[in-house]
Amino acid sequence: MHYVEYGKENQDVIILMHGGGLSWWNYKEAAEALQKDYRIILPILDGHAGSDQPFTTIADNAAEIISFIDTHLGGSVLLIGGLSLGGQIALEILSQRKNVCKCAIIESALVIPSRFTYSMIKPAFGSCYGFIQHKWFSKLQFKSLKMKAELFDDYFKDSCAIAKKDMIAFLQENSVYSLKDSVKNCMTRVYIFVGSKENRIMRKSSEIIHQSLQNSLMQVLPGLYHGEFSINHGKDYANMIRQIIAE
Repeated sequence: MHYVEYGKENQDVIILMHGGGLSWWNYKEAAEALQKDYRIILPILDGHAGSDQPFTTIADNAAEIISFIDTHLGGSVLLIGGLSLGGQIALEILSQRKNVCKCAIIESALVIPSRFTYSMIKPAFGSCYGFIQHKWFSKLQFKSLKMKAELFDDYFKDSCAIAKKDMIAFLQENSVYSLKDSVKNCMTRVYIFVGSKENRIMRKSSEIIHQSLQNSLMQVLPGLYHGEFSINHGKDYANMIRQIIAE
């Protein structure tokens, strides 16, 4: 797994994991706002543009990041956060290592499996994957994701670089992920965020995560769609991280 870093090596470490189909730039604005005070590490998840190996499973990505923390960061960090697929990986990290970080941010992570969605992903991308290479199609996809306009070039370039098998693999994993029982042993203070304009299943997933973690707080963000908090409001996201750490 490759990593993009901001800040100095001797500072407290924050790890933030991007959403499926995106990359490290998901957190660029937040990382720039935090870099004077913290060391920010942004993993490029397996199977994504700039990664060094294909995507296998959420559990494998979590294990890779834990191994990185053990090898390079002394076995624990200050904060771990993730959006969507990255949020699922963060939850998996917490289920595999109960004391890996002091606090965590889970943004819009799906934990209600859908076998129907899983079964539809491969045929759907079999027929439309080729369109991803066309800007007109990517612009339609980009518009539906509600991301700020200046990120389109990064989105288009990195979308084109994702192999079909990897895109199918991480979308299928995303569609059937569920919380492990071991996550209930987590000692981390967990903050859960979901947009008020996200679909019902995402809001329900956030409630399930909150109910499963005794040491957690949940907040519905007024007027926000999926991923808008960290992607479109990076400075606000960074300020929330500062507030969480201060508490």
